[in-house]
Formats: sequence, structure tokens, C-alpha cells
Amino acid sequence: MKAKSPSLSEILKTEVVCPNDTNPMGLLLGGKLVQWMDIAAAICAQSHAEKICVTASIDNVNFKNSARVGDVITIKARITRAFNTSMEIFVETHSKNVLSRENHLINEAYFTFVALDDHGHVTSVAPVQPRTKKEKEQYNHALKRKKNKTAIKK
Repeated sequence: MKAKSPSLSEILKTEVVCPNDTNPMGLLLGGKLVQWMDIAAAICAQSHAEKICVTASIDNVNFKNSARVGDVITIKARITRAFNTSMEIFVETHSKNVLSRENHLINEAYFTFVALDDHGHVTSVAPVQPRTKKEKEQYNHALKRKKNKTAIKK
């Protein structure tokens, strides 16, 4: 399989925080945000693999700031590395208050997806060919994160 640039499958998803998305304080529910992130990451993985992909794990979900009713949430998902049948997707989210124009990083996480064939079995995916300095750093760190996860499981 021919290697693909991360930019070919990058996804940008936008949501507006509505009252049903929040807790009694009007703050975006963490689970709702993770759901939106998972959808963006899945689309990114499927775009890269050109196959249906399923979530295998979510690592390091770090909430840095909150979002409130009316904020616009921007979710960026980009593949960092593909292994044999799995892919690591980095997802970062920002909130923007429309009135004040303040923009904050609210969350970052790494998602791992596996690609499935037509029979629902894991199947191989194309490798990633990083081009920029940042893509190369993410690519190299993805292997370290995978090794750490494997060591923890043992």
C-alpha cells in the first residue's frame, strides 16, 4: 500500500454548544465533547483507511478549559501514524465565544482505531508519510505511546 500524507484525511468538525449538551451550570458535558471528538476521529481514520474503522481506545483525554452554552466548538482530527491494522488519531478541540471572540484550547486526546474489512475482521491500512516537522514529531511519538500502552497492558 502506498503511504499517505496526514493532511489528506484531516477532519475539521464544528458544533455549537446547546442547552441539551450541558450540565446544570451551563458547561459542556465532557461525555458529549468526547462523543463529538470520537466522530471526528472516526471520519479521519476512515478517510485514511478507506474502510470502516472502529474505536479501539482513547488515551489522555485532558480537559484544559470549559465551554459554555452558545460557544462554537472546533474539533480537528489528524492521523499521526498507522501501524499494521491500527491508526493513532490526534484530536484537539477549541471553544470560541462568539460575542467576546475568545478562543480556548479545551481538550486534546489520542484515539486508536482499527480498520475492518467487509466481513468485520481487522485489516491492514496504508502507512502514513509525515511531511512537516510537526507531523514527523507526532509520527515518532506515536510509536513511543504505543510501546508504553503495550508495556502497561503487560
